[in-house]
Parts: sequence; structure tokens; C-alpha cells
Amino acid sequence: MDKQRDFVLRTIEERGVKFIRLWFTDVAGTLKSVAIAPAEVEGAFAEGLGFDGSAIEGLARTYEADMLAQPDPSTFQILPWRGEIDPTARMFCDIQTPDGEPAAADPRNVLRRALAKASEKGFSFYIHPEIEFYLLKSAQFGPEGPVPVDNAGYFDNVPGGTAHDFRRRAVSMLEQLGISVEFSHHEGGPGQNEIDLRYADALTMADNIMTFRTVIKEVAIEQGVYATFMPKPFTEHPGSGMHTHMSLFEGDTNAFFDPSAQYHLSKTAKHFIAGVLRHAPEITAVTNQYVNSYKRLWGGGEAPSFVCWGHNNRSALIRVPLYKPAKGQSSRIEYRAIDSAANPYLAYALILSAGMKGIEEEYQLPPETEDNVWNLTDSERRAMGIQPLPQSLDHAIRKLEESELAAETLGEQVFSYVLANKRREWSEYRAQVTPYELKKNLETL
Repeated sequence: MDKQRDFVLRTIEERGVKFIRLWFTDVAGTLKSVAIAPAEVEGAFAEGLGFDGSAIEGLARTYEADMLAQPDPSTFQILPWRGEIDPTARMFCDIQTPDGEPAAADPRNVLRRALAKASEKGFSFYIHPEIEFYLLKSAQFGPEGPVPVDNAGYFDNVPGGTAHDFRRRAVSMLEQLGISVEFSHHEGGPGQNEIDLRYADALTMADNIMTFRTVIKEVAIEQGVYATFMPKPFTEHPGSGMHTHMSLFEGDTNAFFDPSAQYHLSKTAKHFIAGVLRHAPEITAVTNQYVNSYKRLWGGGEAPSFVCWGHNNRSALIRVPLYKPAKGQSSRIEYRAIDSAANPYLAYALILSAGMKGIEEEYQLPPETEDNVWNLTDSERRAMGIQPLPQSLDHAIRKLEESELAAETLGEQVFSYVLANKRREWSEYRAQVTPYELKKNLETL
């Protein structure tokens, strides 16, 4: 840690960094930032930076407002979009109480706790997300809705297209920030793009996802367009998911790999999948936290609506990708419900906890689903024991309320705040009279 701190202080001096942004994430998943001068960095390392936690969504109650942001020197990076005029860097922070204890409501700490629990069992958790988003001509929209920057489709090559230049610039910026990109391409919807980040440990990846969203927004501003991670901005086009590939490692060994088993899935992998499947409905209010998230889950476009798993089955909630010969280390599963607007710290903490519960209690993996689940009738799905995911935020909140796993993983304060925050959102949404109702009913009733 001292070496990392020395490196940060030296780099600030050598590169002439003028501002250092301290970043952290509130419970709702919004990135927060406070800038300090180079002269203050040493003090922030030694004592943290004090702030009013009660002013941040879900972080602290009024009577315990004092909080400290403790910068993590391992996350120091110079922000490429700030240029050379006033070089600016950032560090992620862990939030602490005045006596130096980790703050119960810090999402980064929630994930740290879940990772520590897995580590006690000998496991580390690696993930790589496929992050989808839409590029729009502007944040403004008329009666016809938002306007995408192009009308291209999946994997389309658009010579001279906005999305081409955008992805090239965004990928270059991510690489400058030390975030490795595996793929980037046009997705299925007009103006929809996907960038896949190379796998990393879950805490690093959650930080990377928060950085990724900022980079995408910054590049969009620079290029005169608007980027949105809204789960489903268009009725008639696919939503934006964040399909996440994941695996557990024991040291350098992939704990999901068994060369002699079907699909090369180890017992550990099967129990993990069973755990995630069993607890998926109760964690959906966090992996899919907005009213709009359920328009994606139940609006078609390859979003998973039902709790099942399958080998290379894109209609399943959990997909086991094709195994590559001689690549046992790449054995993994893909969780397809989570959307691009989730708080990655809380979402990954809950998915990990659900999988670990399956391992600890040796949950049995149900039979795989080979059919396209969307094409089955309700009675066929019932006969196969396939349950639906929550169909609305209200339904998801009720599942979350009953979840011991979520209460334990998130901790009392975050659990209570998430429920209160989501109940408020549902209540506000339920009170709205929508254009759909006016169009359907005003003249006929």
C-alpha cells in the first residue's frame, strides 16, 4: 500500500496533475465525485476526506452523517478526456466511519464482504460483462420518442458511421485507463452498441463498469451525441443488457471446470448455477432496479424472462457457453438478466452470494432447458418446473422483501434503503397517466 501511495504521489508530481477526483458510488448506483488539489492527496491517504454522508443516497442517516472517503491508490488513473491543459486523475474510495470502520452502506464494501466470505471457502470470483447501450442524436425527444444515431443492426459495418468512430474513441480511452476491451460491435437495435470488457476480479470489474459508463458518456458529449444505459428506451427494439460471464477460481485453477463431466461443468459449477437459479427472483430488484428494467425483461429481444439454464440456449436465464478445447480456464456461466443500469457492486455481491449458497448447501441443479423458453406455453413451462422472473418492479420488490439472502448480503441499512427507494419509484410510476392510456382510452371512453 505504501509503495502504491508513493507511486501515486510521484506520478501526480511528474505528470503535473492539477486535480484528483475521488470517486465512490451511492446505493442507487450513481457515481459521486469530489475533486481535491495535489497538496491534499497525502492527507487524504493518511486520514481520509470528511464529508456529509447523509446527503448521499442511502449512505448514512442524519444522526450519523460524518463519513470519510478513503482513496484506494491501486485505482489511480489519469483521465484521458481531460487532456493536457489541466491533467486530472481519479481514485475510487472506500467509505469509512470516523473511527475507521468500513461504512455499512458503502456498495463497494458490500461487494468486498461477499468476496471475503467466498475467499474463506477458498474461492475468488472473476467476471466479464457484455455492456450494451444506445447512442441517440440527443437526450431530447418528441412525440415519436428518442432518435437513434443510425438504423444499423447486429454486427453491421457502417462506413463513416457515428458508432464506428464512437467505439474506436471509447475503446482507446478505456485502454488508456487500463481497462482491457475484448470486443466492440453494433448491436441489434438502431444506434445500439456493445462493448465487452476482458475478465477481471469482481471488485476491479465493478470499478471498471462505473468508469466505463463515465467514459461512454464523455465520448458521446465529445462527439455531439447522447449515450444512454436505460434498459429499454424503445418499445419496438431490444433492451440493453449486461450479460455477465462468471467463474470461480481456487488459486490458479478454474473451479467450474471438470474435463470428465457433461459440458465440462464441475460439481461446484452445478451447485453455483443451482444457487443463482433458486435465488434469482429475489435478487432481481437489484440486478434490474428500475420500472423500465421490466419492459426489457418482458419485452422480447432475447431478454430472459424465465428461471432456467441451458447449454448455449440464449432464451435461458443462465447460459453455459460452448467449451473451447484445451481452454479449461475459460469454463464459465453467463447470467443474462442483469441490465446495464444496475449497481454493479450490489448486483455482483448478490449473484455471488446466491451461487455460494448453492455450493454450501449443495443445491441440486434442475434439468437443463433445451427448448426456446419463449415459445413454450404457460402450462408447458409449469410442467417443466420453469418459474418466471418478477414481471414488474412491484413484483420484484415483494420477492426482495422476503429474501434472507439479500438482507444478509446487503446488510440491514442497504437492504432497507433499496426497498424504500424502489417502493417510492413504483408508487410514483403507478400514479402516472401514460400516453398509451390516453391514446387507447381518451376518445373511446
